[in-house]
Amino acid sequence: MSGQVALVTGSSRGIGLGAAVALAREGFAIALNGPVLDDELKAAVETIQAEGVLAHAVAFDVSDLSAHTSKIAQAEEALGPLTTLVNNAGVGVMERGDPLDVTEASYDRCQAVNAKAVFFLTQAFAKCVTARSRPEDLFHSVVNVTSSNAVAVAEPRSEYCVSKAAAAMASKAWAVRLGRENIAVYDVQPGLIATDMTAAVIDQYHKRAEDGLTLLPRIGTPQDMGAIIAALAAGKLPYTTGQTISADAGLLVPRF
Repeated sequence: MSGQVALVTGSSRGIGLGAAVALAREGFAIALNGPVLDDELKAAVETIQAEGVLAHAVAFDVSDLSAHTSKIAQAEEALGPLTTLVNNAGVGVMERGDPLDVTEASYDRCQAVNAKAVFFLTQAFAKCVTARSRPEDLFHSVVNVTSSNAVAVAEPRSEYCVSKAAAAMASKAWAVRLGRENIAVYDVQPGLIATDMTAAVIDQYHKRAEDGLTLLPRIGTPQDMGAIIAALAAGKLPYTTGQTISADAGLLVPRF
């Protein structure tokens, strides 16, 4: 055990579970999160325990700001003081289509989960961590999983893009504030990744990647993203904070 303890939101599957596995292999104890304690979250806990580290389910809806402090306390009671927060939980749009037809409900849902929850869960984590003395040899960090859509517009998912752009700015804002607390903050922006959220269009993405949309001609995996997140959280990029990691196989590299 490394003494590192991470809370990973949205970690019952997809990128969150990929991150949890990669962190476990770095010796982190893991608090896994999903909105409810269902069979999927329980299975994720068993997956992490099989890596030989402590794991605990902390079920809550990240958009419920009133739950943040108590759920952090629950994670710490089970696993020890948190050193790491991975804000990964996210939602897509209620319906793809013309921005002229976007509903307030879909917009608000994206903002509540993808942006507002990121800001305030980071705030709750930071308040908890900075209120106590910390061993100097333990690296503390926040890793936010936003999206390449924080930069590049996908017209049929415009409200999602807006929420991810807000989360990307939250990453920068918290990097500024938490730097003097010796807490690093990173923004990982995945591109075309095979997850449940992209399942409906993943075949199209595969073809477009092979045809040159990405510089590396393949779709990314949750394991790819997990390796990046774990490297950041383990302090393997020393003397860095505030960085945006474009985890997109070169998708956003300007080309003629």
